[in-house]
Amino acid sequence: MNTFLRQAFTRIKPYLRWLVLGGILFFLVKTIKDRWQDAIAIRIDHSGWMLLAIAFGFTLIAHMWSGCVWGWILREFNQPAKLLWSIRTYLKTNIAKYLPGNVWHYYGRIKAAQDVGASFGIATVSVLLEPLLMAAAALAVALICAPQGNIGIRLPFLCGLLVAFHPRILNPILNYLAKVKGKKKGKNSSEPQTQRVKRYPLIPLLGEIGFVGLRGTGFLFVVFALHSLSIEQIPAVLSAFCIAWLLGLVVPGAPGGIGVFEATAIALLEGTLSSGLIISIVILYRLIGTLAEALGAGLAWLNERWLVSRARSATHSFKDLDT
Repeated sequence: MNTFLRQAFTRIKPYLRWLVLGGILFFLVKTIKDRWQDAIAIRIDHSGWMLLAIAFGFTLIAHMWSGCVWGWILREFNQPAKLLWSIRTYLKTNIAKYLPGNVWHYYGRIKAAQDVGASFGIATVSVLLEPLLMAAAALAVALICAPQGNIGIRLPFLCGLLVAFHPRILNPILNYLAKVKGKKKGKNSSEPQTQRVKRYPLIPLLGEIGFVGLRGTGFLFVVFALHSLSIEQIPAVLSAFCIAWLLGLVVPGAPGGIGVFEATAIALLEGTLSSGLIISIVILYRLIGTLAEALGAGLAWLNERWLVSRARSATHSFKDLDT
């Protein structure tokens, strides 16, 4: 019976993924269709454009910071990843998450880590651990910033979230994910099983909380560019952002979380802001995020070309000295 259910789920799993994504996109399109006139009626003044520029800066810094955190994760496995290399590699590969499948940025990082000496197992576990820490950080910030009340529910959830990253619990999860990724890639997954987290990943977890904080700050500046918020509203908006961003990260089938983030943000913020305003905010934030990722990838590529050019110039200089 269990085998039959497992086989049946395996067969319908691809269709369920598209069904979920289709439902989300239907809700998003319907909401935009009903409220697009309110959205286009919103105007941005000079100070609003300045706030959007600040939001862009925070978003770009967040992606660079995430590259640092990935380097710290590699160091947890005794891989001496240089700070500039981890940032450059992260920015170069991050734009690939918009490709169908939503996994190619992970494969790019695995290959890059292998090119500098990391084993396939360590490289794989590092890219599996990173989104887990991101998701935990987003959920933690969402729980902390949620409106007051239900502390008896939020506190156990938060404690359970922190306990889940103890190596005794985390390693089996990573081994399972490594098997799944190995099957998708068509590689033997026995090696990743030997790579174990030996201590609580406190520093990477704190780093990912900082990443979520930077992304959330960027989102708040987009909101400020279009609408003023009271101090009491800021935690609720930040909590809603974290939940929307988290679902965009974990829901399968949505490259870069496109559609999932927007639909969730609209649903959660509808009681706080008008529908037309929310649509404008999420569209602007998506545009800013994509432009920041594209600029980050471009800067990383230019930095790599500059390093190669400098290395060639140094080689030619040594040859001239020898002659």
